[in-house]
Amino acid sequence: MSTATTPDIGARRGLNLALATWVSAINFWAWNMIGPLSTTYAGDMSLSSSQASVLVATPILVGALGRIVVGPLTDRFGGRVMFIGVTVASIVPVLAVGVAGTQGSYPLLVVFGLFLGIAGTVFAVGIPFANHWYDASRRGFATGVFGMGMVGTAMSAFFTPRFVNWFGLFTTHVIIAVALALTAVLCLVVMRDSPQFTPNHDAVMPKLRAAAKLPVTWEMSFLYAVVFGGFVAFSNYLPTYIKTIYDFSAVDAGARTAAFALAAVLARPVGGMLADRIPPKYVVLGSFAGTAAAAFVAIFQPPPDLWSAVTFITLALFLGIGTGGVFAWVARRAPASSVGSVTGIVAAAGGLGGYFPPLVMGGTYDSVDNDYTIGLSLLVATALIALLYTALRLHAHEPKPTQEVR
Repeated sequence: MSTATTPDIGARRGLNLALATWVSAINFWAWNMIGPLSTTYAGDMSLSSSQASVLVATPILVGALGRIVVGPLTDRFGGRVMFIGVTVASIVPVLAVGVAGTQGSYPLLVVFGLFLGIAGTVFAVGIPFANHWYDASRRGFATGVFGMGMVGTAMSAFFTPRFVNWFGLFTTHVIIAVALALTAVLCLVVMRDSPQFTPNHDAVMPKLRAAAKLPVTWEMSFLYAVVFGGFVAFSNYLPTYIKTIYDFSAVDAGARTAAFALAAVLARPVGGMLADRIPPKYVVLGSFAGTAAAAFVAIFQPPPDLWSAVTFITLALFLGIGTGGVFAWVARRAPASSVGSVTGIVAAAGGLGGYFPPLVMGGTYDSVDNDYTIGLSLLVATALIALLYTALRLHAHEPKPTQEVR
């Protein structure tokens, strides 16, 4: 690359990464449309703790499983096409959830919530898209910045309850649907795939089978299920937790959940950049240690607002650093021809990691003592197991495979 073209490449690289981050943010907002309103739905429909948990967890499931397919499709069609496709496909589910909520139908909310999960698959598009635009030495930074699209969960937690108060329930969903449509148009006009992108036209299933044979896929899936799963679970369930434990309103619970999500979002690129400078293993170890400690403190229900905020924001920071660290590790270890496939499986594992905790939290809630001790204790145990696994089984320096396993 000549020095004359370097500034132009740098500008296009930055523009496309910024646009990809915005696409992720608006889709994450759409994916998280139910969580901030879950306490309102629970009150209006007289839902049990378990029913409310199912409502929150349903979009997470489809968002997780869909990434398995979306990742290798990105290898074939490129990030631009897939960003547009996922964004457009999310519009109808957003409107459908708005209709179901307006009608007060729990069954319809669950059914349409499944399709709302389409928006959550966007993450499996952005990681290979960012990887192609950046050199290996800066992919931790690139994936960390793209990961800041998780801010969509903070935006949803903060603004969705307020929009409902200002504009009404269905109109709020229309606003997000319009934002998705405008974003798709912006991608069509402005976004471009990296010149380094080469379409992989191999059949999807053989690519997935090949990725599944790589040890890195399952090692990183386990780690990501803990850190990203923890982030997704709390971003969706924290409004219910805060209202139940501290008796805040839906708007106030949403504001505090937004602070949690924003802290994790800001910490993600920090984790990625740290992993560019030191072995990602040590970044991930620090994340698990901090997550276990913060979750342990949360068991004792620190009083609002200062100490509870410190506890959960600290938890968010460690989870965010971990998400950045794990995906920097994926970019470093996965074969170049399999990045999308490996990313799809790892991202799916992260989403599945976020599916089960809300169900566990709802199912183990002690209504007599008003606490979530069992659920939080399980998070502590899981983080410690992941810490020991990373410390004892994974190497700080490991050669990157040169080709797919077939």
